[in-house]
Amino acid sequence: MVTKAKPRKKNERNDGPYKKLRADLKAGTAGGVYIFHGEETYLRQDSVAKLRALLVPEGCEEFNYHPLEGKGLQVQALVEMAEAMPMMAENTLITVTDCDIFKLPADQRDRLTEFLNDVPPYCCLVFIYDTIPYKPNGSMRKLTAAIKKYVEVVEFLDSEDGPLLNWIRLHFQDMGKDIRRSEAQYLIFTCGRLMAGLLPEIEKIGAYAKGDFITQEDIDAVASPILEAELFKMIDAVAGRNWDQAARLLGNLLALKTEPVQILYNLGMQLRQLWYARIALDRGWSSDKLASVCGMHPYRAKLTMQAARRADPLWCREAVRQCQILDRRMKSERGADGNAELKLLLARLGVGR
Repeated sequence: MVTKAKPRKKNERNDGPYKKLRADLKAGTAGGVYIFHGEETYLRQDSVAKLRALLVPEGCEEFNYHPLEGKGLQVQALVEMAEAMPMMAENTLITVTDCDIFKLPADQRDRLTEFLNDVPPYCCLVFIYDTIPYKPNGSMRKLTAAIKKYVEVVEFLDSEDGPLLNWIRLHFQDMGKDIRRSEAQYLIFTCGRLMAGLLPEIEKIGAYAKGDFITQEDIDAVASPILEAELFKMIDAVAGRNWDQAARLLGNLLALKTEPVQILYNLGMQLRQLWYARIALDRGWSSDKLASVCGMHPYRAKLTMQAARRADPLWCREAVRQCQILDRRMKSERGADGNAELKLLLARLGVGR
């Protein structure tokens, strides 16, 4: 199954609150009020589990751990639950999942603001944004001020390379396998950077692999690639004049009911990157410079430079133009057959190649 991964935005990264949370959990000092959000669900769920293990003794969960759903939440009921003294323990833990606190009715929002200014010291409250995005509204000044003063807002981002590569290796070692850095990077490229998505792939690959070390062939045999990885392979096949493989990869994506517009968007984006890489080669740039200038991951930049060595600059420019033309047509013409248009585009790219 092909899934879509969101592009990483290093310039927007702010993992200071997450590092502080980790340090507090390790020191046993975590508590208070939190807002947990971000796309890395594995780390978020792990942090909730560690908070629960730290604050709620085993056997006391029924009295002191209260998981609530945000839909239909009444703030007064939440306040009463938070103010109830813990039983046979020192703390209570309350989690509220998918409550957009900035969209609460005005009276509920005012009550929450008042409560945030006086949360009992024995209560740990966590607002978890799971299926809804966390979007602060600065126009709600009192609530915003209370959050800034009393709430730790923790965004769970995809892990940076070093910790993520170590995490992958440790999970394979738990299965009696090992993986080299190059293969771990290839796994990330193929399946994305999110731990929640990587974990089931690691389990499949570890169960499939026969040798002591995980190989690229093991990954290709059983892993479910993200859309961007499949399209990169398709473009690489076109650059290498391997039309059969390119057509097969496109056919696989269409068979999985991937939306043609989604395929075209990612295809155009990757063809632009290939064109940039071709220009970078002609200017004598390294892959690291390409990564820095274009905001690409270094491993991705390296692979793109390798593919660009086999591509003609004029073909790259024309390929991007053809994607733009098709994008406008698919968005403006009703009843257009997206699958057929993509197959025709691939044929045009082959002829131009």
